[in-house]
Amino acid sequence: MTDIAFPHISENEPDAEGVLATWFAADGDQVGEGDLIAEVAVDKVDVEVPAPAAGVLRLLVQEGDVVKQGELIARIE
Repeated sequence: MTDIAFPHISENEPDAEGVLATWFAADGDQVGEGDLIAEVAVDKVDVEVPAPAAGVLRLLVQEGDVVKQGELIARIE
């Protein structure tokens, strides 16, 4: 199992938050390593999140949720 965390955007603010803007894959979808699976928004900047491994995606947060950097957003089984 591979955990996927909200990206670390700001080293100066360890408790920085952002929004899970868009999921490009649904819960239970098969994804390949490097596939674009999400986009997060932090301080007017959108950051793409690729899959770090291949497998079945399990979402842990929903679109629009406010998430702290480093918090788990999904897993790949």
